[in-house]
Amino acid sequence: MFSWSLKTLFYEPVRLIVSALAVALSFLLVVFFSAVFRGESEQMIAYLEEMDADVWVMQKGVSNMHMASSMIWDWKADKITNVEGVKEVSAILYLNGPIKIAGKDWFSYIMGVSPGNERAGPWAMAKGKRIPGPGEAVIPEVISQITGLKIDDEITLIDRPLRVVGFSKETFSMASSVAFVSYEDLGDLVEGRGQYSYIMVYAEEGVAAETLAERIMVEVDKVNALTGEDFINSDWQLAVQMGAEIIRMMTIIGTLLATLIVAFTSYSLIARKKRELALARALGFSKAAIYMAALSQSIVITLLGLFLALLFSYTLLSWLPAVLPQINLSVTFSQFVSLVVLALPVAIVASLGVARTVVKVDPMTVFSG
Repeated sequence: MFSWSLKTLFYEPVRLIVSALAVALSFLLVVFFSAVFRGESEQMIAYLEEMDADVWVMQKGVSNMHMASSMIWDWKADKITNVEGVKEVSAILYLNGPIKIAGKDWFSYIMGVSPGNERAGPWAMAKGKRIPGPGEAVIPEVISQITGLKIDDEITLIDRPLRVVGFSKETFSMASSVAFVSYEDLGDLVEGRGQYSYIMVYAEEGVAAETLAERIMVEVDKVNALTGEDFINSDWQLAVQMGAEIIRMMTIIGTLLATLIVAFTSYSLIARKKRELALARALGFSKAAIYMAALSQSIVITLLGLFLALLFSYTLLSWLPAVLPQINLSVTFSQFVSLVVLALPVAIVASLGVARTVVKVDPMTVFSG
């Protein structure tokens, strides 16, 4: 009976492929939204991760960077340098807000970087100068691709024109991008001269980040110090809640849609074989064999759909950012594992539902009419 079910399934290759493609496309939709969600979430904390600081120091009462404001006096950076176990510090002035580029406002994380804190600048460059001086700015390469902006073109931060001197890589997000300006310019605009927003602390070898954070909290007044891991987790949680929650909802909707398509495809596939299964029942095949026949066909369709979705994801979705660079995608194999966990039970329940109606029918009725 098992052999028969597979033979009949592959006897109609066009119908098989169409059914598998329907399942694959529904899975691909889920993977796409999941990949966007994951890619955007990761991009929101890209700057924090790339800085790789052991400890982040900020204004007391502040525990994240996303949509936050922090100001601490610059002399506290010098004091932190003298804390036991500190190898190096790097500091930035920070503002989150729009930058007018090519007539459009682009919401950005704006980093004010001074020559003495070059470690806080962009970590990968596509073109141009890495650290901006007074009157200069470095913006994401993706924005230049979208707007046609070129080196030496002008952008506006608040009410100050700045000349573009470089394009950075890996700094663009649909929710927010990372732009770099000089400490002097940003300090003037936010009246923050003599202050920093965040201080990145790098520990000496063998010094635990937790220990260093505790020492800074004790020795420096009115600051908050978090380990790099805690600070990134805090920022990621807030970023997801505010920026990526819509994408998460779309992922859930896509998952529900994929579930319905898998159920419908499995049900309709077995329903078309209902008379054949009833005939097999009349010829003496057991109920278990009927269930196994229905189950095997449904599982084959679902697994074939998953395979095609996997193939499309690592080809089409990997190619998509080259065409639409503003989209951040992160495709991982774990996304397909979760789909298998979701899809197979649905396919099994749908196919067994039809098989149940077959085994309940009087086998002799198949010869009537």
